Amino acid sequence: MSRLPAARRRQTIWRQLDAAARWALPGAMLAFGLFLLGLPFHIPGQALLRPAYAMGCVYFWSLFRPGSMPIPLTGLIGLLLDLMGVTPPGLWAVLLILLQSATLLARRRLAPRRFLFTWAAFTGFAAGTSLLAWGMQSGLGFSLLPLWPSGLEILISAALYPALAAVLVRVHRGAAAVELS
Repeated sequence: MSRLPAARRRQTIWRQLDAAARWALPGAMLAFGLFLLGLPFHIPGQALLRPAYAMGCVYFWSLFRPGSMPIPLTGLIGLLLDLMGVTPPGLWAVLLILLQSATLLARRRLAPRRFLFTWAAFTGFAAGTSLLAWGMQSGLGFSLLPLWPSGLEILISAALYPALAAVLVRVHRGAAAVELS
């Protein structure tokens, strides 16, 4: 049997299913992670892990595989995050779409850089997103909410991202690699 280049191989139904599963893995992994973080593990600050995890995943996949994280999926993930928490429906959907849009705009400058630079950029994006969430919730409630939960969310996001990125890099190069299907 001769080995044809990947572009010339016949697309069987199994190859198409494999490619579709690899393409859908980032969104499924994000939704499943949010579901797991929604379970009652009685971890202190567990509610702050959900937005940190969602922001980290949206940032990573938008940076390194934007085709696997379409904007409607990001909006649905944000809506899921709203329904799991105590935020008004649509708040995190808008915030995650804004985070994704900012990441896509900076993608050409961020993707080829070293990890420390992309980590610092994520920390800045997470800080902006968390502060925007605080501002929107304060505006919707017609009162200034305490700022310390947003600060804690920024710290948790910055601290969680290196471990999350290590896992997502393995998934990106392995199970989610569409070019390997």
